[in-house]
Amino acid sequence: MKLSDFNFELPEELLAEFPAENRDESRLMVLNREKRTIEHHQFKDIINYFDEGDVMVLNNTKVFPARLFGNKEKTGARIEVFLLRELNEEQRLWDVLVDPARKIRIGNKLYFGDDDSLVAEVIDNTTSRGRTLRFLFDGSYEEFRKKLKQLGETPLPKYIKRDPVPEDKARYQTIYAKNEGAVAAPTAGMHFSKHLLKRLEIKGVDLAELTLHVGLGTFNPVEVEDLSKHKMDSEELIIEQSAVDTVNAALKNKRRICAVGTTVMRGLESSVSSQHTLNTYQGWTHKFIFPPFDFSIANCMITNFHTPKSTLLMMVSAFADPDFIKEAYDVAVKEKYNFYSYGDAMLVI
Repeated sequence: MKLSDFNFELPEELLAEFPAENRDESRLMVLNREKRTIEHHQFKDIINYFDEGDVMVLNNTKVFPARLFGNKEKTGARIEVFLLRELNEEQRLWDVLVDPARKIRIGNKLYFGDDDSLVAEVIDNTTSRGRTLRFLFDGSYEEFRKKLKQLGETPLPKYIKRDPVPEDKARYQTIYAKNEGAVAAPTAGMHFSKHLLKRLEIKGVDLAELTLHVGLGTFNPVEVEDLSKHKMDSEELIIEQSAVDTVNAALKNKRRICAVGTTVMRGLESSVSSQHTLNTYQGWTHKFIFPPFDFSIANCMITNFHTPKSTLLMMVSAFADPDFIKEAYDVAVKEKYNFYSYGDAMLVI
């Protein structure tokens, strides 16, 4: 399949700028792959599709406030710094994106906070937009991270043109987020409320967790027509034994195993044994899933509605069949479903 196969007209007003008022009351489109049916529900109705012994796999990564605004030395020019990855805890080295990039050279110093209480020096130009910064901070590592949190803003996706509001801090995060390290939220999980998770638990649905720290690479545009030539950025992935045991027991018992989000699906498919069961994992993955693809672990998935030509749309198309997804997306546009990070959800069974 080619990049152009994943293009479609997406009206700008369908890009969700704000989340639904209540997490579990966003809209839910349900696709049945076997029957080729499309149904419309509220997200909380998802409980009707799961029974005792079924498993939902969640990504428990936590978004940190990765967007900083600083000023360049001498000129005072306002510079946006997006923290991507910590390279060295001791030396306070970080991979970052800077905007506008053309103004930043090696050796430049950037000042953050009203009192310039945090200073960083540019020590490397790694890519056309990327830089490596060394933060100059005398306090302990804990104090340094506290300072980053204090100065940082919620890293809302670029398509959201408004400024962050206080609610974003909680809403651009799943309620089960615990392992800090993502610069973008695993958005399919943001539809779960505490009440809904409790109801699933009472019904006997098992929850398994993995950690995949979502990077901006997930949103990188695909710039090659031949999909096999596209390279995904690496993201850190941890799958522990408890999750492996829960998932493999469900596989053995032929239960429903639901990947909550494309990040979970990518994580699961990054650690498959020769017997098509799940293995533990600690490392990095750059798995890129596009049609055709044989899935080994999950037999159902929850996902949001994705933008044209995105790697996320390609993965969902591989799971549900490209023609069926095309049909579903035509319906979603016609029925005015909300797209992207704060948008509505799809369940594929």
